[in-house]
Amino acid sequence: MTQKKSFLAKPLKWDSYSDQPHVIKDRRFKKEIYKTVRWDSFKMVVTNILMFPIVFIAYLASPIKKTITKSDVFFGISINLDKNPNDTRELIDELDCNNLLIRVPLHDIENLQAYVEFADQFSDKKLLINILQDRRHVEDLVMLEGSLDEIFTSFQHLTSRFQIGNAINRKKWAFFSMDEYLKFYQVAQHVKKRKFPNLTLLGSSIIDFEYYFTIRTLFNRYPIQFDQCSSLLYVDRRGAPENTQMGLNLIKKLHLLQSILRLSSKTNNGIVITETNWPISNTAPYAPTGEKECVSLEDHANFLVRYYLLALTSGVVQNIYWHQLIATGYGLIDNRNGKLIKYPAYYAFKNMLSLLQTANFIGLDVKGDLHRASFIYESNKTIDVLWSVSTEVVVSSHGKKIIHRDGKALKDQNDVTINQSPTYLLS
Repeated sequence: MTQKKSFLAKPLKWDSYSDQPHVIKDRRFKKEIYKTVRWDSFKMVVTNILMFPIVFIAYLASPIKKTITKSDVFFGISINLDKNPNDTRELIDELDCNNLLIRVPLHDIENLQAYVEFADQFSDKKLLINILQDRRHVEDLVMLEGSLDEIFTSFQHLTSRFQIGNAINRKKWAFFSMDEYLKFYQVAQHVKKRKFPNLTLLGSSIIDFEYYFTIRTLFNRYPIQFDQCSSLLYVDRRGAPENTQMGLNLIKKLHLLQSILRLSSKTNNGIVITETNWPISNTAPYAPTGEKECVSLEDHANFLVRYYLLALTSGVVQNIYWHQLIATGYGLIDNRNGKLIKYPAYYAFKNMLSLLQTANFIGLDVKGDLHRASFIYESNKTIDVLWSVSTEVVVSSHGKKIIHRDGKALKDQNDVTINQSPTYLLS
């Protein structure tokens, strides 16, 4: 059996501005990659030819299996060791966010203790550790086993939840095929069974609406099991979260993903969105995409709230983690020039948590452009969150407290004009 070609001589470079690897631009290098994994790619194509028709029929014919999502675990955000670690705890306390995701990159495994000490600050929170892959651990599975053992041991006093791999369908992220990821995950599962049986492992961490990769990771002969399905379901390139792609809006994309999960024996039906955001206009080189995909600060804040509410409406998402707290090009806070400047999205997120984190979701009503997400709290009090996708709509607000998206209470009035910015009406 011939040994697969090593690519360690051509290191993948990290972009510290956008917190992701640089795109691979070397055409010769990319050609070598495609040549090496062509058999893996062929298997993915065949798997999709066989499974996608079945998935689509199941999506159309089978009713969606919704579950009651607990608001206190639904709303989350990611935080990073390299982003103002001394200020993070105070900011999280101000937000009153209880669900946090922390990245631990394998390329920095030598400094693991620093990540543990950072996470120790949040021992009172519900933590998800996102283990970021690097090429040396993809190629050396013996090294991977040792590193995962070390990570699980170091964090077991804080959490039992670990995401294995990130954005695995992007070659710049070090996996060159789905089979490489499946072998990688198999090692994590082996370490779990051998020493840490109570861990919850999340995968397969596909980014964007590219479910053909998801299908390959869920229909194969590898003896693996995902305890929860993690997805980096960005919809930013389509603009507003209500916009469609191939006829599917955000809710329908989530329902299609659940249809895939229900047909697979390798995971349960629970979906965790571990990354989503919108890039912010005029923040290059910090924005992770081109200016064409970037949005204004107002849209950034509006889309954040609406994404969370639409995903909650889907009835199939257990947690969402906004990526991330401090990030100039897409987060809630700009940290350029040594200063922390809170974007409107920070206050929108804070207000959403303060009002909805202890409320129970009832349902979503859509009439034309007008969306109304309804919640109940304190047994019999209600909260309606209203927004209009494009046109302004006047609704009755008689006898209700009116709160703006960012937390400002508005003057009592009989009618309120609803626009793209979510407005809260409290009974």
